[in-house]
Parts: sequence; C-alpha cells; structure tokens
Amino acid sequence: MSTTEIAELRRTIGQLRQCLGALRSRYGDAAAVRRLANDVERLDIDACELDSPIPAQPKRIDPAQVVKIPDGPYDPSLWHGADDEGIGGYHR
Repeated sequence: MSTTEIAELRRTIGQLRQCLGALRSRYGDAAAVRRLANDVERLDIDACELDSPIPAQPKRIDPAQVVKIPDGPYDPSLWHGADDEGIGGYHR
C-alpha cells in the first residue's frame, strides 16, 4: 500500500471512531455498539500491520514434523472393548 492509501485508511478509521462515539451517545453500551467498537479496533490493528516496515513472513512447515496418516482402514483390534459415545457398550 502506498503512503497515500495508508493515510486515507487511517482518516477513514478516525471517521468511524467519531461515528461510533455518536452511536454510544445514542444507544449506550449496547451489544451491537460494542461489536462495532471491536471491529473498528481490529481495523486499526490491521492498518498498523500494513504500515509496518517489515512484512510478515508466512510460516514454513518443516517436512520432518509432518505426521502422515494412512488412508487404509485401522486395525479393528484398536476398538476392541471401546464404547460408542452415548450408545453404550459396543457389540455387547
């Protein structure tokens, strides 16, 4: 984002904060007003992240830590004696 776009974004977030103040005066501490305040705060946090000089790097996955799960069926003896949740005993 260019400096002009960031400045416009910050100006718009400021206008949202002003509108939010008017809504608080009219509706008080209503749940919808609190949610809007949370949304405006999140917009401000995200705008700060966009304006930071160091872009966030995506996290790389270490192939050595990946656990592969086979597609084949599990050994039925793993379930011997287990109960189905909410049904009771399995094959009793």
